[in-house]
Amino acid sequence: MHDVIIIGGGPAGMSAALVLARCFRNILICDTGKPRNRWAREMHGFLSRDGIPPLEFLELAKKDLSKYNVPWKNAEVVSAECNGNLFTIKLQDNSVLQSKKLLVATGMKDSLPALPGIEEFYGTSVHHCPYCDGFECGEKAVIAYGEGSEAKGLAISLKTWCKNVTLCTDGFPINKATRDLLTRNEVKIETRKIEKLNGESGRMESITLIDGTDISANSMFFVEKTRQQSDITRQLNCVFTQKGVVRTDRYHKTNIKGLYVAGDADKDMQQVVVAAAEGAKAGISINKELQKEEMK
Repeated sequence: MHDVIIIGGGPAGMSAALVLARCFRNILICDTGKPRNRWAREMHGFLSRDGIPPLEFLELAKKDLSKYNVPWKNAEVVSAECNGNLFTIKLQDNSVLQSKKLLVATGMKDSLPALPGIEEFYGTSVHHCPYCDGFECGEKAVIAYGEGSEAKGLAISLKTWCKNVTLCTDGFPINKATRDLLTRNEVKIETRKIEKLNGESGRMESITLIDGTDISANSMFFVEKTRQQSDITRQLNCVFTQKGVVRTDRYHKTNIKGLYVAGDADKDMQQVVVAAAEGAKAGISINKELQKEEMK
């Protein structure tokens, strides 16, 4: 029996584990080893670790946890249920584990645009977050890819980092009001469909449109829907927001007693430094709840 099982070994999960380990809690981390940002060459915005490869950052975090002998299972949690004050999880190898509290920190999963060749550039010159990777694109030609209001917002937002921005809607039309707004903000507009992305060694150089036209571009930022990395929170009947993240309170409690969610899976400001902070908050909140239950 564990005090806490943490599903997800990213910045949120390990940050919570560090807090709880220092509270002498009996914890366990279960992780698949497939973090959301594993394709990125560098991560940014984390003080003292700006520019570090994401997988190297996770190894350093694991090293910190090793001082506290935090147990770790490299396994996927395939199911979970709550019976009263007890959580039961089942791993991919059919083993069953139990805990008093459960923290889900599995994060989100990005859906890449269906563009030929995009996998070669993802994480190097194709990104989804300008706050993470926009600085490196300054003074270069940048493509904002997507449709609707979110793509419009992304294109205008990118002007903070890049002067030369083109919104590519890949065949979707743009109404006059949107076109006028983009023009006023000096965003170029391209509605023709994209045939492929071009470049070498992960460095994008241009896109080719369906009619053979080439547009020079050094990077692309895209708007696509994200989804939960794991369906454990749905199995446990968590309440979700319209944006597809789990609804939690300021202490990362869900609508299920004893179940917490932290990191990208429960908030729409999705950065490594934020996820780590949320994990620490969740760890403190979990420990306080355990303290109350242990009080005589």
